[in-house]
Amino acid sequence: MPAGPDPVDLAVVGAGPAGLAAAVSAAGLGLRVAVLDAGDRPGGQYYRHPAPGLGAARPEALHHGWAAFAAREAALREHVAAGRITHLPLHHVWTVVPGEAAEAPPGRAASGPAGAAAPATQWTLHAVAGHAPDERAAAVTARAVLIATGSYERQLPFPGWTLPGVVGAGGAQAMLKGGLVLPGRRVVVAGSGPLLLAVAGSLAAAGAAVPAVVEAAAYTAYAGRVPVLLRNPGKLVEAAVHGGALARHHVRLLTRHAVTEAHGTGRIEAVTVARLDRDWRPLPGTARRIPCDALAVGHGLVPQLELATGLGCATRPGPDGTVALVLDAEQRTSVPGIWSAGETGGIGGAQLALTEGELAAHSVAAALRPGRPAPGADRHVTRLARRRARLRAFADAMGAAHRPGEGWTGWLRDDAVVCRCEEVPAGRIREAADDLGARDARTVKLLTRAGMGWCQGRMCGPAVAALAGQEPAADRRPFSCPVPLRHLAELPATDR
Repeated sequence: MPAGPDPVDLAVVGAGPAGLAAAVSAAGLGLRVAVLDAGDRPGGQYYRHPAPGLGAARPEALHHGWAAFAAREAALREHVAAGRITHLPLHHVWTVVPGEAAEAPPGRAASGPAGAAAPATQWTLHAVAGHAPDERAAAVTARAVLIATGSYERQLPFPGWTLPGVVGAGGAQAMLKGGLVLPGRRVVVAGSGPLLLAVAGSLAAAGAAVPAVVEAAAYTAYAGRVPVLLRNPGKLVEAAVHGGALARHHVRLLTRHAVTEAHGTGRIEAVTVARLDRDWRPLPGTARRIPCDALAVGHGLVPQLELATGLGCATRPGPDGTVALVLDAEQRTSVPGIWSAGETGGIGGAQLALTEGELAAHSVAAALRPGRPAPGADRHVTRLARRRARLRAFADAMGAAHRPGEGWTGWLRDDAVVCRCEEVPAGRIREAADDLGARDARTVKLLTRAGMGWCQGRMCGPAVAALAGQEPAADRRPFSCPVPLRHLAELPATDR
């Protein structure tokens, strides 16, 4: 279907909670859908399947909200069998190219969000399909595109964070969900954000000793958001469940503390933990060591926007200090014909992503097939919009409560590595900003090579921006992932 002359109605990039919800909802509304996903099975980073050879009897035990995912995964299979959805796993979409723009009817201006020009009549999505060395070029054409590329972990570096045994908090959870393995036997969980509680509880339940959860923020930051909390009782129940799990496993919770250094020779052996002031500066005389053989650390998530910003989609600063897409009430981006849902619009969790994906599907269906709403669609869309507003308000409160303070760079010695790919230390970045006149992360990159390595700044970007005295900004890149040169050479001239 996608390789044929006729475009599908909707191409969904990403099969996590948002993309999966959008795809099955759009197919249910009568649209022909293609789902392109980098993973080999739907679920994204959140709903990970253990490898079949591991023989996991109850994978749902490691997930929250598995029933909602399982229902949509079953619906995906049904739509695929009926020919309404084409599921394309192991497809890394690296660019989206617009076709010709639609002409406005005589006497009527072209319309779109914020007065934008008329949308393209179709889009071509170029992807790298399969695994090396057998990867191949693939292309899908569609009348509309929904970007649901999710997020990746935010890491704030510290001395010793390159030691073996130091993993991301989400990475530790992925190891457990996807591989049924622990990063170590005695694991300190550190950073900031509610993910830490879930990770610590999962690790402890799987048999790891978790001596402490080290949270840099203070939960008193939620005190000013009581109305938002009361509107989301389910979130309060989740927090109580996580708190109960920590208590059962005798896990100590240290708020307003951070891991400021990891110690070890061939592998991590201990961490230094210090109390922080309100700006996240380590307080002298408060440091202590905690022995461990693994550290799971992360400071929240960062929306993955490369595909969207490559199209020119507008962005905004988020309450958590990251950059997210500007979306209207129907999940449309600033580029007509491009929708988005999930973490790309701001970090908010699986429930919000499911809601936004479904809401976006209704919006796409209304745009492509005007005058044919589904029975009861208006009431259902209204309920979705209310749920999204409620969950988004909670997400914003959560993001503001756990936003890194400006003083966190105080735990970075000049010899501490910031860019792992290019081995650039903090001192070199400070020199570029303080002595060589760099005023933005791009100039720092040119002077130091920080962010020029394999990850292209995904790991070090927030840290480099902080050391340069700048707020994080979204890069506009021609490619959202590595592409073999032969694929570029094979492109039609119109797409180059």
